[in-house]
Amino acid sequence: MKTIQTKTITEHVRNLCIQAAYDLPEDVEQLIEKAYKDEVSDFGKYSLEKILSNIKLAREDQVPMCQDTGITVILVTLGQEVHISDGSLIDAINEGVRQGYKEGYLRKSVVGDPLIHRVNTGDNTPAVIHTEVVEGDELKIQILPKGAGSENMGAVKMCKPSEGLDGVADFIVNTLTNAGGNPCPPVIVGVGIGGTMDQCTLLAKKALARHAGSHHMTPEYSDLEDQLLERINKLGIGPQGFGGKVTALAVHIETAPTHIAMLPVCVTLNCHAARHKEVIL
Repeated sequence: MKTIQTKTITEHVRNLCIQAAYDLPEDVEQLIEKAYKDEVSDFGKYSLEKILSNIKLAREDQVPMCQDTGITVILVTLGQEVHISDGSLIDAINEGVRQGYKEGYLRKSVVGDPLIHRVNTGDNTPAVIHTEVVEGDELKIQILPKGAGSENMGAVKMCKPSEGLDGVADFIVNTLTNAGGNPCPPVIVGVGIGGTMDQCTLLAKKALARHAGSHHMTPEYSDLEDQLLERINKLGIGPQGFGGKVTALAVHIETAPTHIAMLPVCVTLNCHAARHKEVIL
Protein backbone atom coordinates (compact mmCIF):
# COMPACT_ATOMS: atom_id res chain seq x y z
CA MET A 1 0.00 0.00 0.00
CA LYS A 2 1.41 3.39 -1.02
CA THR A 3 0.39 6.50 0.91
CA ILE A 4 0.24 9.86 -0.86
CA GLN A 5 -0.48 13.01 1.10
CA THR A 6 -2.99 15.50 -0.24
CA LYS A 7 -0.44 18.33 -0.01
CA THR A 8 1.74 16.45 -2.51
CA ILE A 9 -1.18 16.15 -4.91
CA THR A 10 -2.02 19.84 -4.53
CA GLU A 11 1.57 20.86 -5.24
CA HIS A 12 1.79 18.77 -8.40
CA VAL A 13 -1.59 19.93 -9.74
CA ARG A 14 -0.58 23.56 -9.10
CA ASN A 15 2.62 23.07 -11.07
CA LEU A 16 0.90 21.22 -13.90
CA CYS A 17 -1.68 23.99 -14.35
CA ILE A 18 1.06 26.58 -14.73
CA GLN A 19 3.25 24.41 -16.95
CA ALA A 20 0.33 23.58 -19.24
CA ALA A 21 -0.41 27.27 -19.80
CA TYR A 22 3.23 28.28 -20.37
CA ASP A 23 4.85 25.31 -22.08
CA LEU A 24 3.23 23.53 -25.03
CA PRO A 25 4.26 19.85 -25.05
CA GLU A 26 6.97 18.86 -27.50
CA ASP A 27 4.71 16.34 -29.26
CA VAL A 28 2.27 19.08 -30.28
CA GLU A 29 5.00 21.57 -31.20
CA GLN A 30 6.64 19.01 -33.49
CA LEU A 31 3.36 18.49 -35.36
CA ILE A 32 2.98 22.25 -35.81
CA GLU A 33 6.56 22.48 -37.11
CA LYS A 34 5.73 19.71 -39.62
CA ALA A 35 2.55 21.58 -40.57
CA TYR A 36 4.62 24.69 -41.29
CA LYS A 37 6.82 22.69 -43.69
CA ASP A 38 3.81 21.06 -45.38
CA GLU A 39 1.56 24.13 -45.67
CA VAL A 40 1.28 25.55 -49.21
CA SER A 41 -0.85 28.62 -48.48
CA ASP A 42 1.23 31.77 -47.91
CA PHE A 43 -1.25 33.08 -45.33
CA GLY A 44 -1.44 29.64 -43.71
CA LYS A 45 2.34 29.46 -43.51
CA TYR A 46 2.46 32.97 -42.04
CA SER A 47 -0.11 31.96 -39.39
CA LEU A 48 1.86 28.86 -38.42
CA GLU A 49 5.06 30.89 -38.18
CA LYS A 50 3.36 33.25 -35.73
CA ILE A 51 1.96 30.31 -33.75
CA LEU A 52 5.44 28.82 -33.40
CA SER A 53 6.85 32.19 -32.34
CA ASN A 54 4.11 32.53 -29.73
CA ILE A 55 4.85 29.05 -28.34
CA LYS A 56 8.53 29.92 -27.88
CA LEU A 57 7.80 33.33 -26.33
CA ALA A 58 5.36 31.79 -23.85
CA ARG A 59 7.93 29.21 -22.81
CA GLU A 60 10.83 31.66 -22.55
CA ASP A 61 8.92 34.46 -20.80
CA GLN A 62 6.81 32.11 -18.65
CA VAL A 63 3.48 33.59 -19.71
CA PRO A 64 0.28 31.91 -21.00
CA MET A 65 0.37 31.06 -24.71
CA CYS A 66 -3.34 31.92 -24.95
CA GLN A 67 -5.53 34.35 -23.02
CA ASP A 68 -8.13 31.58 -22.58
CA THR A 69 -6.41 29.36 -20.04
CA GLY A 70 -9.44 27.10 -20.04
CA ILE A 71 -11.65 25.14 -17.74
CA THR A 72 -9.41 22.53 -16.13
CA VAL A 73 -10.26 18.99 -17.24
CA ILE A 74 -8.41 16.40 -15.17
CA LEU A 75 -8.15 12.67 -15.83
CA VAL A 76 -7.21 10.74 -12.70
CA THR A 77 -6.07 7.10 -12.78
CA LEU A 78 -5.99 5.84 -9.20
CA GLY A 79 -4.31 2.57 -8.31
CA GLN A 80 -6.38 0.58 -5.82
CA GLU A 81 -3.26 0.10 -3.66
CA VAL A 82 -2.92 3.88 -3.15
CA HIS A 83 -4.08 5.48 0.08
CA ILE A 84 -4.76 9.23 0.03
CA SER A 85 -3.99 10.69 3.46
CA ASP A 86 -4.85 13.96 5.19
CA GLY A 87 -7.97 14.79 3.25
CA SER A 88 -9.94 14.37 0.07
CA LEU A 89 -8.42 13.63 -3.35
CA ILE A 90 -10.95 15.89 -5.08
CA ASP A 91 -10.39 18.73 -2.63
CA ALA A 92 -6.63 18.40 -3.05
CA ILE A 93 -6.93 18.62 -6.83
CA ASN A 94 -9.20 21.65 -6.70
CA GLU A 95 -6.82 23.36 -4.27
CA GLY A 96 -4.01 22.75 -6.74
CA VAL A 97 -6.07 24.33 -9.52
CA ARG A 98 -6.91 27.26 -7.26
CA GLN A 99 -3.25 27.88 -6.42
CA GLY A 100 -2.03 27.34 -9.97
CA TYR A 101 -4.44 29.78 -11.56
CA LYS A 102 -3.78 32.40 -8.89
CA GLU A 103 0.00 32.11 -8.67
CA GLY A 104 0.46 31.58 -12.42
CA TYR A 105 -1.65 34.66 -13.23
CA LEU A 106 -3.95 32.55 -15.38
CA ARG A 107 -7.38 33.80 -16.40
CA LYS A 108 -10.19 32.48 -14.23
CA SER A 109 -13.02 31.43 -16.53
CA VAL A 110 -15.39 29.26 -14.50
CA VAL A 111 -18.89 30.38 -13.51
CA GLY A 112 -20.57 28.62 -10.59
CA ASP A 113 -24.01 28.31 -12.16
CA PRO A 114 -24.30 27.61 -15.90
CA LEU A 115 -27.59 29.37 -16.65
CA ILE A 116 -29.30 31.54 -14.04
CA HIS A 117 -26.50 33.12 -12.00
CA ARG A 118 -23.39 33.13 -14.18
CA VAL A 119 -21.03 34.47 -11.52
CA ASN A 120 -17.29 33.76 -11.81
CA THR A 121 -16.00 31.53 -9.01
CA GLY A 122 -12.81 33.62 -8.98
CA ASP A 123 -10.29 30.76 -8.89
CA ASN A 124 -11.16 28.53 -11.88
CA THR A 125 -12.60 25.83 -9.64
CA PRO A 126 -14.24 23.43 -9.58
CA ALA A 127 -12.20 21.43 -12.07
CA VAL A 128 -13.88 18.80 -14.24
CA ILE A 129 -12.45 15.62 -12.72
CA HIS A 130 -12.82 12.10 -14.14
CA THR A 131 -11.50 9.30 -11.92
CA GLU A 132 -10.76 5.71 -12.90
CA VAL A 133 -9.68 3.07 -10.37
CA VAL A 134 -7.20 0.49 -11.66
CA GLU A 135 -4.81 -2.13 -10.30
CA GLY A 136 -1.47 -1.01 -8.90
CA ASP A 137 0.01 1.56 -6.57
CA GLU A 138 0.36 4.62 -8.82
CA LEU A 139 -1.63 7.83 -9.05
CA LYS A 140 -1.63 9.36 -12.53
CA ILE A 141 -2.96 12.88 -13.03
CA GLN A 142 -3.45 14.30 -16.53
CA ILE A 143 -4.40 17.95 -16.97
CA LEU A 144 -6.12 19.25 -20.11
CA PRO A 145 -7.07 22.94 -19.93
CA LYS A 146 -9.98 23.32 -22.41
CA GLY A 147 -10.53 26.68 -23.98
CA ALA A 148 -14.07 27.60 -24.98
CA GLY A 149 -13.31 28.33 -28.64
CA SER A 150 -12.46 24.72 -29.39
CA GLU A 151 -14.77 23.10 -26.83
CA ASN A 152 -17.79 24.94 -28.20
CA MET A 153 -17.29 23.35 -31.63
CA GLY A 154 -17.55 19.74 -30.44
CA ALA A 155 -20.58 17.58 -31.19
CA VAL A 156 -22.29 14.34 -30.13
CA LYS A 157 -24.48 12.17 -32.30
CA MET A 158 -26.39 9.05 -31.40
CA CYS A 159 -25.85 7.36 -34.76
CA LYS A 160 -27.89 4.41 -35.89
CA PRO A 161 -25.83 1.23 -36.20
CA SER A 162 -27.04 1.02 -39.80
CA GLU A 163 -25.11 4.23 -40.59
CA GLY A 164 -21.94 2.22 -40.21
CA LEU A 165 -18.41 3.37 -40.91
CA ASP A 166 -19.36 5.82 -43.66
CA GLY A 167 -22.00 7.53 -41.53
CA VAL A 168 -19.64 7.90 -38.58
CA ALA A 169 -16.83 9.25 -40.77
CA ASP A 170 -19.18 11.74 -42.46
CA PHE A 171 -20.39 13.02 -39.06
CA ILE A 172 -16.81 13.56 -37.89
CA VAL A 173 -15.80 15.41 -41.06
CA ASN A 174 -19.02 17.46 -41.09
CA THR A 175 -18.31 18.54 -37.50
CA LEU A 176 -14.99 20.00 -38.68
CA THR A 177 -16.70 21.64 -41.67
CA ASN A 178 -19.22 23.33 -39.38
CA ALA A 179 -16.46 24.37 -36.97
CA GLY A 180 -14.53 26.20 -39.66
CA GLY A 181 -11.97 28.57 -38.21
CA ASN A 182 -13.70 28.91 -34.82
CA PRO A 183 -11.56 26.37 -32.91
CA CYS A 184 -8.27 28.09 -33.96
CA PRO A 185 -6.91 25.42 -36.30
CA PRO A 186 -4.81 23.48 -36.89
CA VAL A 187 -6.66 21.32 -34.38
CA ILE A 188 -6.26 17.92 -32.79
CA VAL A 189 -9.46 15.92 -33.15
CA GLY A 190 -10.54 13.62 -30.33
CA VAL A 191 -13.19 11.04 -31.23
CA GLY A 192 -15.06 8.74 -28.87
CA ILE A 193 -17.05 5.86 -30.38
CA GLY A 194 -19.23 3.46 -28.39
CA GLY A 195 -20.39 3.15 -24.82
CA THR A 196 -23.29 5.44 -23.96
CA MET A 197 -23.82 9.13 -24.65
CA ASP A 198 -21.85 10.15 -21.57
CA GLN A 199 -19.12 7.54 -22.02
CA CYS A 200 -18.36 8.46 -25.63
CA THR A 201 -17.73 12.08 -24.61
CA LEU A 202 -15.23 10.93 -21.98
CA LEU A 203 -13.57 8.68 -24.55
CA ALA A 204 -13.13 11.71 -26.81
CA LYS A 205 -11.43 13.62 -23.98
CA LYS A 206 -9.16 10.66 -23.31
CA ALA A 207 -8.29 10.67 -27.00
CA LEU A 208 -7.07 14.26 -26.66
CA ALA A 209 -4.82 13.22 -23.75
CA ARG A 210 -2.87 10.82 -25.97
CA HIS A 211 0.60 11.63 -27.29
CA ALA A 212 -0.14 13.89 -30.25
CA GLY A 213 -0.01 11.96 -33.51
CA SER A 214 -0.09 8.52 -31.89
CA HIS A 215 -2.34 5.85 -33.34
CA HIS A 216 -5.04 3.50 -32.08
CA MET A 217 -3.67 0.03 -31.30
CA THR A 218 -6.23 -1.64 -33.60
CA PRO A 219 -5.12 -1.42 -37.26
CA GLU A 220 -8.62 -0.71 -38.58
CA TYR A 221 -9.04 2.29 -36.28
CA SER A 222 -5.48 3.43 -36.93
CA ASP A 223 -6.27 3.43 -40.66
CA LEU A 224 -9.49 5.32 -39.99
CA GLU A 225 -7.56 7.99 -38.08
CA ASP A 226 -5.31 8.50 -41.11
CA GLN A 227 -8.25 8.53 -43.53
CA LEU A 228 -10.13 11.10 -41.46
CA LEU A 229 -7.05 13.31 -41.15
CA GLU A 230 -6.66 13.26 -44.92
CA ARG A 231 -10.33 14.13 -45.50
CA ILE A 232 -10.29 16.92 -42.93
CA ASN A 233 -7.16 18.46 -44.42
CA LYS A 234 -8.81 18.50 -47.84
CA LEU A 235 -11.54 20.82 -46.51
CA GLY A 236 -9.29 23.83 -47.15
CA ILE A 237 -10.08 25.54 -43.83
CA GLY A 238 -6.39 25.86 -43.05
CA PRO A 239 -4.44 27.47 -40.20
CA GLN A 240 -6.58 29.91 -38.22
CA GLY A 241 -9.34 29.40 -40.80
CA PHE A 242 -7.56 31.48 -43.45
CA GLY A 243 -7.36 28.66 -45.97
CA GLY A 244 -4.68 26.10 -46.61
CA LYS A 245 -3.62 22.49 -46.52
CA VAL A 246 -3.38 21.89 -42.75
CA THR A 247 -6.65 22.07 -40.81
CA ALA A 248 -5.89 19.24 -38.37
CA LEU A 249 -2.64 17.99 -36.89
CA ALA A 250 -3.96 14.59 -35.83
CA VAL A 251 -7.09 12.52 -35.32
CA HIS A 252 -7.25 10.30 -32.23
CA ILE A 253 -10.00 7.69 -31.79
CA GLU A 254 -10.92 5.84 -28.58
CA THR A 255 -13.60 3.14 -28.47
CA ALA A 256 -15.72 1.14 -26.03
CA PRO A 257 -18.30 -1.66 -26.23
CA THR A 258 -21.86 -0.46 -26.77
CA HIS A 259 -25.48 -1.64 -26.93
CA ILE A 260 -26.59 -3.55 -30.06
CA ALA A 261 -29.08 -0.75 -30.85
CA MET A 262 -26.66 2.18 -30.34
CA LEU A 263 -23.67 3.81 -32.02
CA PRO A 264 -22.76 6.93 -30.00
CA VAL A 265 -20.07 9.21 -31.45
CA CYS A 266 -18.48 12.30 -29.91
CA VAL A 267 -16.08 14.74 -31.56
CA THR A 268 -14.12 17.10 -29.33
CA LEU A 269 -11.42 19.49 -30.53
CA ASN A 270 -8.23 20.98 -29.17
CA CYS A 271 -7.01 24.18 -30.78
CA HIS A 272 -3.38 24.43 -31.93
CA ALA A 273 -2.55 25.18 -28.27
CA ALA A 274 -3.31 21.56 -27.41
CA ARG A 275 -2.23 21.82 -23.78
CA HIS A 276 -1.74 18.64 -21.79
CA LYS A 277 0.54 17.71 -18.90
CA GLU A 278 0.71 14.72 -16.58
CA VAL A 279 2.43 13.34 -13.52
CA ILE A 280 2.66 9.86 -12.04
CA LEU A 281 3.03 9.64 -8.25
